[in-house]
Amino acid sequence: MSEPHIHASHPALIARLKRADGHLRAVIEMIETGKPCLDIAQQLQAVEKAVTNAKRALIHDHVDHCLDTEGSETDRAELKAISRYL
Repeated sequence: MSEPHIHASHPALIARLKRADGHLRAVIEMIETGKPCLDIAQQLQAVEKAVTNAKRALIHDHVDHCLDTEGSETDRAELKAISRYL
């Protein structure tokens, strides 16, 4: 079994995603209770932005801390693979 892959930034990332999760749950409740579609769309945009920002932070942290500055072939392939998610 491999060791956990944990960065110093992960606790903040987890907190950010938990807030987004809570926000998404609130949006679901808005839909269930029949809130106006404009309000729901606005809140979904906020959730989407929060998740996008978390993803971007994770990828930037990975590039900064996991890829070798000498740019081995493996690291270049990994950079190419992860950059698809930006």
